[in-house]
Amino acid sequence: MTIAIGFEGSANKLGIGIMKDGEVLANERVTYITPAGQGFLPRDTARHHQAHILDLLDKTFEVAKIKPADIDVVCYTKGPGIAAPLVSVAVVARTVAQLWKKPIIGVNHCIGHIEMGRLITGADNPIVLYVSGGNTQIIAYNEKRYRIFGETIDIAVGNCLDRFARVLKLSNEPSPGYNIEIAAQAAEKFIPLPYCVKGMDVSFSGLLSFIEERASNLVINDGYSVEDLCFSLQETVFAMLVETTERAMAHCNSEEVLIVGGVGCNKRLQEMMQIMAEERGAKLYATDERYCIDNGAMIAQAGWEMFRSGQVTDFEDTTCTQRYRTDEVDVTWRD
Repeated sequence: MTIAIGFEGSANKLGIGIMKDGEVLANERVTYITPAGQGFLPRDTARHHQAHILDLLDKTFEVAKIKPADIDVVCYTKGPGIAAPLVSVAVVARTVAQLWKKPIIGVNHCIGHIEMGRLITGADNPIVLYVSGGNTQIIAYNEKRYRIFGETIDIAVGNCLDRFARVLKLSNEPSPGYNIEIAAQAAEKFIPLPYCVKGMDVSFSGLLSFIEERASNLVINDGYSVEDLCFSLQETVFAMLVETTERAMAHCNSEEVLIVGGVGCNKRLQEMMQIMAEERGAKLYATDERYCIDNGAMIAQAGWEMFRSGQVTDFEDTTCTQRYRTDEVDVTWRD
């Protein structure tokens, strides 16, 4: 029996989770919400995490019904992410590891998403579409590494959605992307937008500039609505992602696709991916907001896998890396 605690704070979600041999004992989270039309600044996000992390830690142990002495390994997000909140959470993880005299493991944020997705859905060896506010990658496992087959060459798809929501002054509660998804359901027409796929990679910055201009001229260009713009944005960016994911599936002869990351909660994205998977005779795996959105349990699960395969991070190496690539990690726990 191995019990791992995971600390996640790479962006505006602060999460602490506890995993026991594949069982979720606790998965607590608080989110830093800013006013409509505003993003979150690194320093303010770090202050939020610092203000809430100890109370969240107490709550996590209360929910899990265990004590610090029961923990076998402390896991934290090493990166990628935003420096200030990453470091704020890592400091707490380092501190409790010393206080409790436990080994510590720095976990790659993306691999946390993948391993939690595999655990919850039961996917065996899927092509992974990792979509979030800061990351967009198409990934496949091969020879002890998660290989990146395609990715964004500029901004992440979640960042694209969030920035457009900011232009429209949509609420950040519970998230900008969710409010775009809701608005899109009331659309009446599709507006053609730039579609930028370059081989296996995608680009969203030009599309964002184009649609931001349309949003600012809504009154002048009468004939489409905010809801139409939200719908058109979703349809276009998700079609780009489905296309590149299908190409990776064809290349790897894969019959499974797993969507992870915060944008993976989007029902329309799941629906479009499901259509593609069915046409290929493949199966789609996806989770809900408990595990799609950044959380501590996913860091605990990936750390649990690493620890069980013999990995431990030397204390002097328990740093944070803003640009920690998915394909840099030795995947020692998979055949």
